[in-house]
Amino acid sequence: MASSEVSRHLLFQTHMTTKSCMSSQVSDDEQKQKKENIRPLTMSGHVGFESLPDQLVNRSIQQGFCFNILCVGETGIGKSTLIDTLFNTNFEDHEAPHFYPHVRLKAQTYELQESNVRLKLTIVNTVGFGDQINKEESYQPIVDYIDAQFEAYLQEELKIKRCLFSYHDSRIHVCLYFISPTGHSLKTLDLLTMKHLDSKVNIIPVIAKADAISKSELQKFKIKLMSELVSNGVQIYQFPTDDETIAKINSSMNAHLPFAVVGSMDEVKVGNKMVKARQYPWGVVQVENENHCDFVKLREMLICTNMEDLREQTHTRHYELYRRCKLEELGFKDVGPENKPVSLQETYEAKRHEFYGERQRKEEEMKQMFVQRVKEKEAILKEAERELQAKFEHLKRVHQEERQKLEEKRRLLEEEIAAFSKKKASCEIFQNQSFLPSGSKKDKDRKNSNFI
Repeated sequence: MASSEVSRHLLFQTHMTTKSCMSSQVSDDEQKQKKENIRPLTMSGHVGFESLPDQLVNRSIQQGFCFNILCVGETGIGKSTLIDTLFNTNFEDHEAPHFYPHVRLKAQTYELQESNVRLKLTIVNTVGFGDQINKEESYQPIVDYIDAQFEAYLQEELKIKRCLFSYHDSRIHVCLYFISPTGHSLKTLDLLTMKHLDSKVNIIPVIAKADAISKSELQKFKIKLMSELVSNGVQIYQFPTDDETIAKINSSMNAHLPFAVVGSMDEVKVGNKMVKARQYPWGVVQVENENHCDFVKLREMLICTNMEDLREQTHTRHYELYRRCKLEELGFKDVGPENKPVSLQETYEAKRHEFYGERQRKEEEMKQMFVQRVKEKEAILKEAERELQAKFEHLKRVHQEERQKLEEKRRLLEEEIAAFSKKKASCEIFQNQSFLPSGSKKDKDRKNSNFI
């Protein structure tokens, strides 16, 4: 891009930014102008602030630009090929299989330079989108990723010591939504996903592999897609028509949406020159031939004409919506109950007092709950203690009764032993007495025989 073209482009960007930022406050500005009675004056000589656009150009070129593209589409639909063709380079993105259980987003940042303009380009690819059997929540990881980039930027804004000048802005500026060239209608997954994304990102729908259907079918398919998008309330990005320099071309390009594209980095010889094309047995489809596909229209609208508007819309519309909702959730408001302006300090103090009162209330509730639970636990423990005491007394009585029974059995056993001992002794005496007479007779016979 030449220096004059850069200057013209940045002048348009500045004009569009100023116009967009002030459009929502026109009535307030008019009232302020009436109150302050601003008068236009003519200068009698040269001052020099006419060089401000040149200063902006030089500073912007020195700082460089960033642009983030989200590619949403089924695996193998041609997302990587189209991105390579758009930027005329090979990003070396590896093919993804169809077997991922969940959708995951893969972001890769590249440094590109054209003439003296540097561009930090981030390509975010949806790996595994549409490959699951249950596609009900396929869009949720995409929504979460976009919100995460908004949240990161908001956190950087809210820092005390922030550095937005050198901060790498990862917010998604455009979503290229790839639609399969079925020739029938949008899939339910496509409608659901675009419906959940249209308030968070600029959506540009593209019909991928447009050489798969005939021109007449393609035209009918485009009309049907736009009808379905309108009937389902899906808001896609419309190229701006409020600037006279580009209003005509943007208006005509809005009528060509969605773009039917073909991507290819292969070069085929057509006539006497080499062109990017896809070669088939029946002929050649030239990528940059507007009679064959809308690739040139897409590149012109996306990169050459409306890249800055996409960046601006991301910041002033989608990010502001996220920021407003987030701050409202935190309790911040612009006006009070009486529709009077409320400063950030007042809002913070009110929120702090509210939080302090809420904390005190919760602490009191926790204390009461703690005391109640302690009392309940004490009652349970006392009841358990009474049960244990009663059980102990019962076991003690049973033990005493068992002991008495054992003592009685012991006494009876000792009496039986004593009686048995007496009987044994008497039996022994009786036996001794019964053996004495027979013994004396034998002795007498023995003496008589000796005598003879």
